[in-house]
Amino acid sequence: MAFTKEKGNFKYLSVDSPVKIPSNNVLKFEEKNVEVKSSYDFFKRALDVTASSIALTILSPVFLVTTLAIRKDSEGPAMFKQQRIGKNGKLFEIYKFRTMVPDADKKLFELLAIDEEAAKEYKINKKLKNDPRITKLGNFLRKTSIDELPQLINVLKGDMSLVGPRPYLPREKEDMGEYYNTIIESKPGITGLWQVSGRSNTTFKERMKFDMEYNENKSFANDMGLLFKTIGVVVKKDGAE
Repeated sequence: MAFTKEKGNFKYLSVDSPVKIPSNNVLKFEEKNVEVKSSYDFFKRALDVTASSIALTILSPVFLVTTLAIRKDSEGPAMFKQQRIGKNGKLFEIYKFRTMVPDADKKLFELLAIDEEAAKEYKINKKLKNDPRITKLGNFLRKTSIDELPQLINVLKGDMSLVGPRPYLPREKEDMGEYYNTIIESKPGITGLWQVSGRSNTTFKERMKFDMEYNENKSFANDMGLLFKTIGVVVKKDGAE
């Protein structure tokens, strides 16, 4: 440990153990990393704002038709809002088109309490393959990914990004374990590595591994690659439920 002693007008440095001072190469490397990250964040946000603004304008007729169809199909609001975990653990409200019956969360816990097989499935996947809460129209919206379109509003607001980890539920935080701190380093995305790697066919743990891998290798080039892959996945409806 290093410390100073004052005597008169002089200061004496006493050192109990060697003090390691970063070399110029290390400092330059760290500065370079900061510059790269700043550039990545800037271009990523610029893409998010530009693309979401254009998409919301072009898709406004789809929003209108979907809203009317949901209201005709079942009781309840057309838009669904729910708290999710954002960057650095900050909670935000995610927007989606409603694909389930009203009070879906309440009905989920009621189902898990009486159906042992469903409880086991939900514990592993945090999803139910044949979820009885999904409406007939909701099933179509999910398979076509139309239900995700309102998340463009979240992207424009800055809560989410076009590409990033899955937006996890607050109640899933405890189950995320060691993956949590790495995953929350990035804004959640409408799409991501998990989206092009099986979507609903993946387990909860597999989705977290994909999100962790994304964070460890994120770059603007990788984001663009995932966006183009997502187009193919959505068109083919791979892993959609």
